[in-house]
Amino acid sequence: MITYLYWAAVIALVVLSLFAGGRLGSLSKGAIVAAIIFLVGWLAYYFHFEQVFVKRFGGVMYISVPSGQRHLGATWKDDNLWVENYNPETNECIFSEYSKGNLLEGRVVIKNCNPLIEAKERPAVPAR
Repeated sequence: MITYLYWAAVIALVVLSLFAGGRLGSLSKGAIVAAIIFLVGWLAYYFHFEQVFVKRFGGVMYISVPSGQRHLGATWKDDNLWVENYNPETNECIFSEYSKGNLLEGRVVIKNCNPLIEAKERPAVPAR
């Protein structure tokens, strides 16, 4: 919901600058200002606000699990999302960081991880 309000505000500013440019007799200058407002709004959303909106205000963000992997969990560290997946072909646990604007993303690979042990392979828990 907050994402829709953000984009409504950006579009309202774009329309307002076009309207003001038209009323002042210089639609081309209004169009340039509108383009700058839209570009700054888009860059601010992509590089800063997207994950802030998702974490703090209930926004929406879509991430897909790579083919051949199984999703194990996700957690937030500051404003960055860490996702844990398991690759059964290579027996690796992969922690991937999704940071603001997809810059400086971290990746941690744990070899011989095997988090999905079959029930028959688990040691029996003694009864108390």
